[in-house]
Amino acid sequence: MRAVAVLRMFLLAFLLFLTNGLPAAEPLQAGFAEADVTPKLGDKAVFMAGFGHNRKATEVADPIMARGFVLKHDKQKLAFVCIDVVGFFHANVERVRKQLPGFDYVLISSTHNHEGPDTLGLWGSSPFKSGIDPEYMKRLEEQIVEVVQTAQKALRPVTAKIAAARHPELLHDSRMPIILHDDLVVLQFLDEQMKKPAGIVVQWNCHPETLADKNTKLSGDFVGYAVKEVAAKQACPVVYLTGTVGGLMSSLKTDIRSEKGEKLEDGTFEKAKRYGQLLGQAANKALKDSKDVSLTPFQVRHRHVYLPVDNKIYQLGRQMGVLQREAFLWTGDPMKAEAAPAAELNKKRSCLKTEVAWLRLGDLDIACIPGEIYPELVLDKVPDPAPEGADFPDAPVEPAIYKQLRGPHRMIIGLANDEIGYVIPKRQWDEKPPFTYGNMKPPYGEINSLGPETAPLLCEAFRALVQGNK
Repeated sequence: MRAVAVLRMFLLAFLLFLTNGLPAAEPLQAGFAEADVTPKLGDKAVFMAGFGHNRKATEVADPIMARGFVLKHDKQKLAFVCIDVVGFFHANVERVRKQLPGFDYVLISSTHNHEGPDTLGLWGSSPFKSGIDPEYMKRLEEQIVEVVQTAQKALRPVTAKIAAARHPELLHDSRMPIILHDDLVVLQFLDEQMKKPAGIVVQWNCHPETLADKNTKLSGDFVGYAVKEVAAKQACPVVYLTGTVGGLMSSLKTDIRSEKGEKLEDGTFEKAKRYGQLLGQAANKALKDSKDVSLTPFQVRHRHVYLPVDNKIYQLGRQMGVLQREAFLWTGDPMKAEAAPAAELNKKRSCLKTEVAWLRLGDLDIACIPGEIYPELVLDKVPDPAPEGADFPDAPVEPAIYKQLRGPHRMIIGLANDEIGYVIPKRQWDEKPPFTYGNMKPPYGEINSLGPETAPLLCEAFRALVQGNK
């Protein structure tokens, strides 16, 4: 027995000798930054996005912001930025990335704010004129780069906590079937030395459109108020990330009450502010039960995907220069496409290039999906059988996004690196009568989607990406 004990002591001493010279594992580092990206009023018209045409901004109610954070571990660096605009095309994202060498991945998403400037071109003075200000877009790209660079300079060692809660009372679904993605996810980064919050990330699934279509004051809608509520309580920077907003996950028609119990009306700043306060309070409450989470090591996979553009309005908008996107010829393969000479675009089926990504940050899986995906496709709740009256009732059910995420924790970032419109389950596609759920007219959604093949192709591309298939 004594010999065994001596042997154990020898082995322990030998292991200590071997590991004594090894460097300690590098801790996770995080840095946060933000910038005011509100367009200047007065010199030229600023067209507001998200509802009808020729809605010109008259004043600034609260700033349009770009908020971001950088994560670093060992030699890997990741950047995340979210801007208070309706969308940011993939070409814009790629231009920003070229100015940020040294990053393993740069993700840029939008809150899908309906009370900010037109950044897509769809809401100009008329359907035939773009609402984009090229000078503003160039400045916006530059400011996003500055946010990332500033966040990088603010890097410091951190530990992380995660919290999650469900809040169906903060959502309205405007399209049958009623499927709410009501998961609120909150990440908290704590300064390793000071043991104080270094930054918060709030991820929620809702259209920022509380102020509705009559408002002419630039605003971040409820997002800015939610960020302010959390920042005041936690005394640190806050980044908001949008998630599943298709379907339609909306603050409109959501029953929001004042502190006195009075119902607040859509289209008012009172409701937008109160909604943001309630969302911020929900995030603060969730953090009280947060748990330690490991966000290292990093694993990043992303790929380009080509999707056919069957929407006649989008095709016309591109031809007229209202919708400025590079066009390709559809080959039938979402992984490759051919260059599209102008003479061929009117003769052959076209497609556009977008991107899907999957991030595994330690115990957290993140799905990065371009556009506004329906909750049915995320939560594996596509109706089976298809609703009566659907145009493609026999279409296979798409592989659900969250079924591909196998880590202990999960999160989705919508409008990630692009805005391609609604991503609708094919078996719920409904343009032709008779219409589903007893509707007398086609439901809203299809008019702002690339086409019925978008969801099958995009969801399958994401599944293959996560599984490592080429």
